[in-house]
Amino acid sequence: MPESGAGTPDDEQAPVSLPPALVDALDGFADHLAHERGRRAHTVRAYRSDIRSLLEHAAASGSADLSAMDISVLRGWLTRLRLDGLARTSLARKVAAARAFTAWAHRQQLLSADPGVRLVGPSVPRNPPEVLRDDQAATLAGAVAADPTPLGLRDRAVIELLYATAVRVSELCGLDLSSVDRSRNVVRVLGKGGKERVVPFGIPAARALDAYLDAGRPSLATGDSREALLLGARGGRLHPNSVRRLLRDWLARTGMPSLTPHGLRHTAATHLLDGGADLRSVQEMLGHASIDTTQIYTHVSAERLRGAFEQAHPRA
Repeated sequence: MPESGAGTPDDEQAPVSLPPALVDALDGFADHLAHERGRRAHTVRAYRSDIRSLLEHAAASGSADLSAMDISVLRGWLTRLRLDGLARTSLARKVAAARAFTAWAHRQQLLSADPGVRLVGPSVPRNPPEVLRDDQAATLAGAVAADPTPLGLRDRAVIELLYATAVRVSELCGLDLSSVDRSRNVVRVLGKGGKERVVPFGIPAARALDAYLDAGRPSLATGDSREALLLGARGGRLHPNSVRRLLRDWLARTGMPSLTPHGLRHTAATHLLDGGADLRSVQEMLGHASIDTTQIYTHVSAERLRGAFEQAHPRA
């Protein structure tokens, strides 16, 4: 049965029933993302939604298969979305999805040429990420260290590891007991695309981790805990949403601005560069495929340097 396009919040076109060839292409692309590229479920859903919107547009234009998809079809789709009032950031995301799809379709010989290479999306300014100052990070660490309860010990380990390793929150929650090597003070992290990397952590994180493993985790563990390193209140593997909540709560208690776990990742990367770490090392630690992604932290450090210069230099 052809898939019926359900539409999305940012795609108000009436649903269009996709021809079987386009349904097969959509399913094949989603399988490629999930099984060959190792993308997470929410990423696959987002890409699938974007490409379904594109294929619905193509079907409404009379295309029963991919052979007629060229740059004019892609541009027509983006024009319609732009006229519907879609934000520039959402348009840029859809352009990225379309390029990934047409490149895959060309490799699969579903397209004789790849029209996506000619598709130009809107420029989106990259604002420097919000980060904590060194003293704010120290205040946060000191506050959470004062809670001796099992959940407090867990929260301390979470925050210290996030700040020490700059891992993504999903990577942190995916850690098992065997992921930690205390002899070398490193964790083995499974990142995007199923790529594994080894990330070091320092003495404060090691102490927080030891305290949690000695007196926190045993009190939280149940039969459902298995090998998960970080546990929720009911003993299951800690969920990223729980990490977001606990970080928000601790920041509120200390009177600091709200920050997400990704913001703490930004903070760690910025402090590394401020302390003299080279960009390539930070790239490897963060698990960025391209150093261009890591470059944003140099802008943050430059702004902090400018602020210190204007505040302290007599001829600023």
